[in-house]
Amino acid sequence: MPNPARPRGRQVNAFQALALLLTFALVAGISGVLAAGLVLPGVAVANGVTDITVTAFDDLPTELEQKQLPEKSVIRAADGTLLATFYDQNRVVVPLAEISPLLQHAVIATEDKRFYQHVGVDPTGMLRAFVKNQADSDGGQEGASTLTQQYIKNVLIDAALAKETEAERLDALQDARGAEGTEGYARKLREAKLAIALEKTMTKDEILEKYLNIAPFGASVYGAESAAQYYFSKPAKDLNYIEAATIAGVTQSPTKWDPVLNPEASQTRRDRVLKLMNEQAFITDEEYAAGIATPLPDTMHVQPLKQGCMAAGDVVAGSGYFCDYVTKVILNDEAFGPDRNARKALLYTGGLTITTTLDPRLQAAADAEVKAGVPVGDASGVKSAISVVEPGTGKISAMAQTTVFNPTSSPGPGEDAVNYNTDAAYGASKGFAPGSTFKPFTLAQWLKEGHSLNEVIDGKPMQYPMSAFKASCTTLAGAPYKFGNAEGKGAVMSVLDATKNSVNSGYIAMATQIDLCGMIETASSLGVHQASNGEPFKVLPANVLGSDGVAPLTMAAAFASFASGGVYCKPIAILSVTDTNGQSLAVPNADCKQVLEPRIANALNFALSHVWQGTADSVGAPPFPSAGKTGTTSENEYTWFVGYTPRLATAVWVGHSDGVIPVKDVWIGGKFVRRAYGSSVAAPTWKRFMISALNDGTPNPDFAPPGDKEVFGEKVAVPSVVGLNEADARNRLAGAGFRASIAPEQVGSALPAGTVVSQSPSGTAARGSYITLTLSNGQAPAPDPNQPGLPGWPGPGDGRGNGNGNNPKP
Repeated sequence: MPNPARPRGRQVNAFQALALLLTFALVAGISGVLAAGLVLPGVAVANGVTDITVTAFDDLPTELEQKQLPEKSVIRAADGTLLATFYDQNRVVVPLAEISPLLQHAVIATEDKRFYQHVGVDPTGMLRAFVKNQADSDGGQEGASTLTQQYIKNVLIDAALAKETEAERLDALQDARGAEGTEGYARKLREAKLAIALEKTMTKDEILEKYLNIAPFGASVYGAESAAQYYFSKPAKDLNYIEAATIAGVTQSPTKWDPVLNPEASQTRRDRVLKLMNEQAFITDEEYAAGIATPLPDTMHVQPLKQGCMAAGDVVAGSGYFCDYVTKVILNDEAFGPDRNARKALLYTGGLTITTTLDPRLQAAADAEVKAGVPVGDASGVKSAISVVEPGTGKISAMAQTTVFNPTSSPGPGEDAVNYNTDAAYGASKGFAPGSTFKPFTLAQWLKEGHSLNEVIDGKPMQYPMSAFKASCTTLAGAPYKFGNAEGKGAVMSVLDATKNSVNSGYIAMATQIDLCGMIETASSLGVHQASNGEPFKVLPANVLGSDGVAPLTMAAAFASFASGGVYCKPIAILSVTDTNGQSLAVPNADCKQVLEPRIANALNFALSHVWQGTADSVGAPPFPSAGKTGTTSENEYTWFVGYTPRLATAVWVGHSDGVIPVKDVWIGGKFVRRAYGSSVAAPTWKRFMISALNDGTPNPDFAPPGDKEVFGEKVAVPSVVGLNEADARNRLAGAGFRASIAPEQVGSALPAGTVVSQSPSGTAARGSYITLTLSNGQAPAPDPNQPGLPGWPGPGDGRGNGNGNNPKP
């Protein structure tokens, strides 16, 4: 509940307030300002209407609460490039030594020529203003506030703007700005008393410095430094006398005299300031003449004010979305304040310097290549996004998509505020099903449970009962799980072949041999979560094929873990944050951890490096060691390529952002796409970007080699089951740690039907592999009279040849 407005002492009417003000001025002039500030004697008003006693004046405050001034914050790229500015008041606080003496002189000449003589109030000025204002029949008013009083007024206005509720703000602003009647006189009295008190504790130069930093110098510019940068593109310390006069003239009426909004009026005002500077000997007659002869436009070098992330794309192509992500990190992370309001206030008023991980060169390349794959506003309606993460650090190097950042309520064609690369909490996107790019997490669990890449699996079944799956953390129930193969064909194959050809049926067969809960836990340890709510993927067979929604940034960070030997780092966008005093603030940590054994990561890298001989063979391998995985959802709605080298991990997504819509029979970027796959647009975009990004003269190392155990498995002898029936053969193989697969065609044999005629392999094999059994159909083939070794032919030990069965035909 908001606090009630603070009582302001005994209230007086307009006549009483005027009497107080005049009495104060008279006492100040006769007895001295300091005495007036301490004691205001009782006054008998001439008409006897009321008594004004010392109580009314004594109730006024004598202490001014001075808080840190609101300052603008900036977001910079990793190399220091300014991306964006954020502020409630566009201000940079600087010491007086960094403000040109010419500007100091111009302000004093214009606003308070006796600044260094008075002690906070100027009785002469107050009386002069009173006489003039009483005689002015047209309602024009002359001010009498000293710079000290003006500084106090600005402090009170800033304090009013910081109130919690709108009602409190309006009340406090009226209190601080009141200009007519009782409010106006009461404000002057308050300012006068505070000014006297303030000058007892601060030097003149300290007050002048405070004033030059707090005062408004334009419609949206605060403080001398920001004014100098905005109007003249230079620091305040380098202003010449003409520029100083221009700025000094603005503060009386910041919008009316703004040289950008009202250049003609501003020139008139500037020339008035030059005259005052000349009269007070701050400039010579020659300088004055030269100054008023100089057209205002000839002196201006305006640096446009562009607040927020819309400006970032003008500096580094496509960086608006990354910039917006940084602001969301600040608003969402407790490192920057206890609640969202506090964090927003820190961003907009804290004067922060936020240095980010963005690499301008990589960002420009990512923006160019993602838009080359799917142009902005492509008639297909298809969109694309790309996220780039550095393995081993989690640094987000680039983030781009095929739209232009525009957070306004009326974005134009090809413009959007939704960030397709991030979670809903950081950009409003709910993510996209990753399809087969989720398979490496299944493969990681497969390897963790002791299986190998060359292990043989049966990829022929296209449905399984739920009871075929093991899930240690939950109970699976429901109808049989049915699926199809988007790429590759179901057959008996090695896990390596199932991976490079992205065979769904092969991976579901693998899933029946591992713990699905372990698979999801492995994915979660690599940072994988649902983009919509941050929760882990659901424990379901469908998620072996990637059915829940995920963000491209999440996938890039997860695959970066493979590149770094199993070390997962949370993706980070901020390198450092410093406040106005240069003090470092805490920032989100990448919290890098070893989540996969290096041997597992090495095996994954080996397996995924075969993608160029599999689903991405039409794209072709880049000219450096790399690995990756294509992804295509069931009806070609979303397609992906997530790939990496030891130096960079990059995820590319392609699809419709506004629904689950198949991408079929469409023209994308001038090319006809019959059915979109990961190799259609995503993989080529990835390849173009990575070649551009890594062609920087830095060596591109290879991955560490995999271990024999992870590739070939533990080789053990395969028991012979030839001559056994199918059931006995399966039992014998299972007892030795193998699984049986039955060849689709039986063969003619004198052995009983259903008996094993042959097996493959028959020597040694990796434990857990499939042994293919060929069964007899029970029909012995007709003898071939030309077949050596059959009855009637010379053979071993028949006394008619040499016993080796190789005698020539008779």
